[in-house]
Parts: sequence; structure tokens; C-alpha cells
Amino acid sequence: MAAACRAAGPSEPDEGADAWAGPPSDPRTGWHFYVDPPPAPRPRAAPHPRNAQGDERDALARFRQLQKEVEERRALAVILPTEPNVRRYMELEAKVVRNASLFADIAQRIAWSHPELDPATQGRPVNATALEVFEQEQARARSEVLARAAREHVLMFFFRGDCGYCHAMAPVLDAFRRRHGIRIIAVSADGGALAGFPDARRDNGIVRTMHVQQFPALFLAQPFSGRIDPVGVGVLSEAQLAERIVTLFDGRDGKGSPQPVFGFDQP
Repeated sequence: MAAACRAAGPSEPDEGADAWAGPPSDPRTGWHFYVDPPPAPRPRAAPHPRNAQGDERDALARFRQLQKEVEERRALAVILPTEPNVRRYMELEAKVVRNASLFADIAQRIAWSHPELDPATQGRPVNATALEVFEQEQARARSEVLARAAREHVLMFFFRGDCGYCHAMAPVLDAFRRRHGIRIIAVSADGGALAGFPDARRDNGIVRTMHVQQFPALFLAQPFSGRIDPVGVGVLSEAQLAERIVTLFDGRDGKGSPQPVFGFDQP
């Protein structure tokens, strides 16, 4: 019997047949019961890509809602300053501050990795060593611009002999002239004299033409082009004069300047 069973049974499984799943876990099934193989796992569906525009709209809506809630809680805490009202407002304000702090931290990291976005690399630095270098470079560049301006321009200085501010401005202008080599044309509106400017010219109508109403008044003039730009009225320091002349020299647009009159009467 056993031999017949061995003879009848296949010696090797067919390659195309399903693999035997092994003996059944339930002994009541019997050894001759065929166990189906487990079903193949179904492929998972790929997640849908998030809608960036939708996310941005949701974020903006939440921001507007947060603004509204902050305003309402603040108003309620001010009008009805009970402990619960003030506490609710403070809790919401603390949340806003935390978000702002996180924003500032992220912005700082971005600035460190993108120098073009870092305020510390734009304009006046805050580091003491860098600030010293920056100021030296600024002073050198300012001196170069002033030297070019002095070659092509003159300063027109309008004053009155009875003006105390004019007398205070005179030594500043004299020092500025000696330092930068710019020529100064002094015009006396009332015929009065001023120390440091013995060659001052009398007004021949230029004061009215230039609409000078306050003294002292300074103008930067370019004789060969006929351009005149106001520098300032009142007492100015040398640093202020330098800054204003550099700004005028570098950033002029050529519009709206009155034509100069250089035919002054001699004193």
C-alpha cells in the first residue's frame, strides 16, 4: 500500500504549479486539503499633491482671523478689564509673540546664508571693527567726490552784515574752503562786511533772482552749465556741508534749477 502510494505520487512538483503553502494550521482540515496562497498586497495609492495656492489662501485666512481676534480681545480687555478678559488677551498676545520670534529666527538664518538679504552687509555695519573700516572708506570716497565737485563748482554764500548766524557760519565756510579747495562767492545782501570774506560782492539783484529770503543761504553752482542747487539755509557744520554737496553732486537730476547770474558788481 505504501509502495503504491509512493509510485502514484509525483517525485518533484511541477514548476508551473502553485507552491505548497505548508500544512494547515487547523488539524481538522486534513493533510490532503489544498491551502490557497495568501492574496498579493494591493499597491497603495500615491498621495495627492498638496495644493500650494490653497495652503496659502488658508494661511492668509488664518492670519486675518488672528488679527481680528487680537483686536477684539484687546478691545474687550480695555473696555471690560476683568481678569478673565485681560488673561485671554495676554494668552493670545503671547502666542503672537512666539510666532513672531520664530519668524525672526528663521529670517536671521536665511540672512546668514544669503548675504544679499542680510541688513548687516548693507549700508552702515553694526560691528565696531567693520564700522571703523566703513567710516574710513566713506570718508575717502567723500573726499574724492568733494575734490571733483571743487574743480567744477563754486559755493554761493548769501549773507547779511547784521546777521549773527551769518557771522557764525563764516569761519565754518572758511575752514571748509581751505580743507577741500572749493571756491566761495560771497554775496552781501545789505552791503555789510563779514570776517574771512573781504572780497564779498554787493547784491546786484541776484538775491531776488535766487529767491533768497533767509540768511545765511548756500547754493552749489556749476558755472559752465548754469546749474544751481540749494545746499541749505542757516548755520551748518562742515560734516553737513560735505554730506549735502556729495548728495547733490552724485544724485542730481538736472530739473528745476534756476539759471545763475555771475555778473556781480564789485564791492
